This record gives sequence, C-alpha cells and structure tokens, in this order.
Amino acid sequence: MKKAIVYRVFFYVLGLLVMALGITLNTKSGLGVSPIISVSYSVSDICNFNFGNATFVLYGTFIITEMVVHLLHHKKVAALEENPSSRLKLVLLLDLLQFPLSLVFTRFMNLFAAVIPDFQTAYPDSFAGSFWARLIVLLIAIVFTGIGAAMSLDMRLIPNPADGLVQAIADLSGKTLGFIKNCFDGFNILLTAVISLLFAGHLIGIGLGTILTVIGVGRVIALFNRLLESKMTGMAQVNKIE
Repeated sequence: MKKAIVYRVFFYVLGLLVMALGITLNTKSGLGVSPIISVSYSVSDICNFNFGNATFVLYGTFIITEMVVHLLHHKKVAALEENPSSRLKLVLLLDLLQFPLSLVFTRFMNLFAAVIPDFQTAYPDSFAGSFWARLIVLLIAIVFTGIGAAMSLDMRLIPNPADGLVQAIADLSGKTLGFIKNCFDGFNILLTAVISLLFAGHLIGIGLGTILTVIGVGRVIALFNRLLESKMTGMAQVNKIE
C-alpha cells in the first residue's frame, strides 16, 4: 500500500510538472492561451506582473468561490445525507489543500517561464519565430497540457482549482460537467476580452491557440486515458486503496 501511495504521488506531481510545462509553452507560442489562464495572462501582460503569481491569485479566487459553492450545495443536500457536517469538513479541507497545490504548480510555471524564451520576440528573423514554428510549439504545448492533466486527474488526489470549481458548480446546478466546463471557458474568454479591450485597447491572450487548446487538450486526455490510464492506475492501485 505504501508503494502504491508513492506511485500516486509521483504520477500526480509529474503530471503537474508536465502540465505546467505545457501551459508555459502555450503562452510562449504567442498564438493565444487556454481560456482558464487567459484572465491571469491578460492581467500579467497589462500590469507587467509575474504570470505565475497572477495565476496563483486567479487560482485562489477559484478556490474561495469553490468553497462558497460547496457550502451552498451542502445546505441544499444536507437533509439527504447521514453525516453532512463530517462530509462538508472533508470537502472544505480538500478545497484548502488546493492552495499549496496551486503554489507549487505556479512555481513550476515561473521556473519554465524563466528558461523558455518568447519565440516571436526572441527569434524575430528566424524560422523559430515564424508562425509555423510557433504553431508547432503550440501543438506540443497542447499535448503536454493534456498528458499532465490526465496524469494528475487519474491519481484522484487534490483537484486543480479550475477543475474543482467546475465540478462544484455542476453538482450544485445539476447540469452536466461538460456543459458547465464550456460555460466556464466561455466566461473566462469573455472576461479576458473585456479586461484586455478596456485596459489595453486590443485582445490579449485570445487567438488561434485558445481555440486549439479548447479542442485539443480534451482529445489528448481522452487518448492518453485510452492508451495508458489502466497501466498507470494499475501501478498506483488507485481503486484498491481508496
């Protein structure tokens, strides 16, 4: 059992590392970022603020909102549960644990951002800075983001704040997870557009990469799980120790 827990933590942290690399490469391509981080990206660009730190603040907002949603959901279903207070404490504890998770994740992002150049500005007169090269970087970023997300999600430990908030809203509203995810992505894109147009006069972080990320990350997660989920979770014995 201890070995299984070590495997779970290893795959979970590795997943966070790979996902942080994917998100960083996404921003460095200069073709548009994923909806989830588009708000923090636009704010960091406009205010010349560290992107990783801005994302940590954004994740903190997600976590606080998630806790409020869980409290509302608790009031809604408390009469139907045997020990509602005990379950609520566990749920809120898992919510709070997302803060250190977010801190570690955004430190990974800062680390990668410090060593990976902005391809468009760093190589303006070479192929590395061309549209096609940056498109390749974007596709690699989507693959890394999808693989990292799948690895961390499959270990069923602490959810990413964005995923946790989407799940909480879906539970409260009774709507499907996919529908809430689409609405959440749309809200973030709209908020990013408003912020960037209001304070910069043009769109920031929204582009071809945003569309490809919305479509591609989900497909990568599905493909990864089809090919490797059973082997990876088998090593970690997820079902046996939960």
